[in-house]
This record gives sequence, C-alpha cells and structure tokens, in this order.
Amino acid sequence: MKDQVKRISGSGRDGAESRNRVREYLQARILGVLQHSGAMVPLAFQGESALRFLYHLPRYSEDLDFALERPGNLYRFREWLGQIRRVFEQEGYAIEVKVNERRTVHSAFVDFPGLLGELGLSKHKEELLSVKLEVDSRPPAGAVLETTVVRYHVVLQLQHHDRSSLLAGKMHALLSRPWLKGRDVFDLFWYMSDRSWPGPNLVLLNNALVQTGWTGGMVDAGNWRRILAQRMQALPWKRITEDVAPFLEPGAGVELLTRENMLRLLNGP
Repeated sequence: MKDQVKRISGSGRDGAESRNRVREYLQARILGVLQHSGAMVPLAFQGESALRFLYHLPRYSEDLDFALERPGNLYRFREWLGQIRRVFEQEGYAIEVKVNERRTVHSAFVDFPGLLGELGLSKHKEELLSVKLEVDSRPPAGAVLETTVVRYHVVLQLQHHDRSSLLAGKMHALLSRPWLKGRDVFDLFWYMSDRSWPGPNLVLLNNALVQTGWTGGMVDAGNWRRILAQRMQALPWKRITEDVAPFLEPGAGVELLTRENMLRLLNGP
C-alpha cells in the first residue's frame, strides 16, 4: 500500500498540490480504518472533509471532523487511534499519535514524520505531515444522518450529516467564530452557487448557536440569507482569497470569490 502514496506524491502540478494529495490519501486510509473498527456507528462525518469526500468540494481539507451522535460504550476514541497506528506501522510508515480528550471536542494529531522527505516533497528530513481528527463529544441536537458508500482511494461506507445539516454546520462556524477563515467563506460560496442544495437545518443551526452563546436571535427561513449577507459585508476579501488559494484544485473559481458575487448569491431566490 505504501507504493500507492509514492505514486500519488508525483501527481500534483507542484509541491503544494502533491502535499495536499498525499494528505488526502492518508485521510481516506484513516477513514477506512475507522470504518472497519466500527467507529462509523456512533460517529457521523461532518465538516469540509465530508463535503470533499461525499460531494466533491473543489478544495483540500486538513482535518477529519466528526460528531458523536450515539454516545455510550461504542465510543472508543483511543482504541481507534491505536488501530490506525497499527495499520500504518504494518505498512512501513513512521507514525506518531497525540490525543487530547480534556475538552468537549476530542482531538488527535496523526503525524507522519519523515514522509514528506522520503517522497521528495521536503528538504527537511523530519518534517511532519499531519492529519488532525476532531470529535465533538456533545454535539447540538437536530442533525439528520445519512449513510453513503463512496470510493475515494478506498471504498468507504460513511455515516454523515445530510446536506441541510452540513450547511447548518458551516453557517454556525461563519456566525460564531470571532475570526473568519477564507476556507469557510469559500465553502459558503460553493454551497450558494448550487441552487439545488437545500437550505440549512434550522433546528441544528439554532441549537448550535445557543450552545456557543449567540445573541443575534432566532435564525429562520425568512432571515438566514440576510444574516449571512450582513456577516459577509465587512470581510477583508483579499485576505479571504489568499487564505483559501493554497487548498484549491485547478479551476475552483477563486477569482469569482468576491463580495459582490457572494451578496448576489445570498440575495438570490
């Protein structure tokens, strides 16, 4: 299996894209281990990586994000991380796992020291390539779950938030963060440019906003576009595009990511 990552490392237009492709291959393999370990029973895949793997979002993601939708004895985060380590070690990878379960969002870094140097993608022999896993252990109520089988380097059967719930999660990030990531703004632009995408799961969105101290009142079917448009007005758009550009595929349309176009989409039908 390690021969596959070597082939992938040479497939990018440049070093940055090759790094993105290698990380994404490792993400797919990690998802495969989680699936075979039973993790996709209590966990639901969410966030931008879910958009990438399930709906072909044209940008790469650094993290794998999950919500613990069925808490109880089925949740075994450290055990799953141990299985990830064993699988990659058996294939000859150097791997380190660092875990933090002290907060509501449990996190782990799965690090591959020396891999970038081995693949000719770094001059620093011990530079780390990392995949971050995050599990919201107390997610807001209201998500709708689906299960999808998809082939992405490997065949995966993934439990995940449905399309409305994924949009709600992105809106929560955009409305609740004191700072904005260009990647989140690009994702909203991508959502809004697809007229077939359903509106946000408002139950999930409002529960999430209450959980993080939102004081802007109830978000409903009549005001969610206006609330987002107000948030978009004052953004530093040059910084937004600079932030997201290194993670985009060719032809992703970053030149279209402007205040005027975003407001045009949000003010549309």
